Amino acid sequence: MSDALSDAFGMSDSPSNERAAGDLRSTLTEAIDLAEWDWLKPHVARDAVIVVTPDLPLEEVGTALADNNTAVVQRWIDEQAIAKPSQENLINWDRAGNVTFNALIVAPFVLVKLRNA
Repeated sequence: MSDALSDAFGMSDSPSNERAAGDLRSTLTEAIDLAEWDWLKPHVARDAVIVVTPDLPLEEVGTALADNNTAVVQRWIDEQAIAKPSQENLINWDRAGNVTFNALIVAPFVLVKLRNA
């Protein structure tokens, strides 16, 4: 876990125990908020947005990223459960104009899940 995330969540670099993992997941769950498409555009421009499929909880992805759980994250990438937004997504969201997402920031990433699909 990065030093910034460790400090933000009061965790050390030592292996996380179940309580610490639960605390992190709770903290991330509370941090999920709504985001409008226009608000996300600067993050897309810096290639920081990750789209999460509807069946995968944002806080689960956030916990895996924060814990540097590369095996789980790679599995989700391989299964296309998480991905960068496609050009088609970007075009459709621009055309729709009023698209909203559930969003979770796990620096440097912004995890999003489409709300009004």
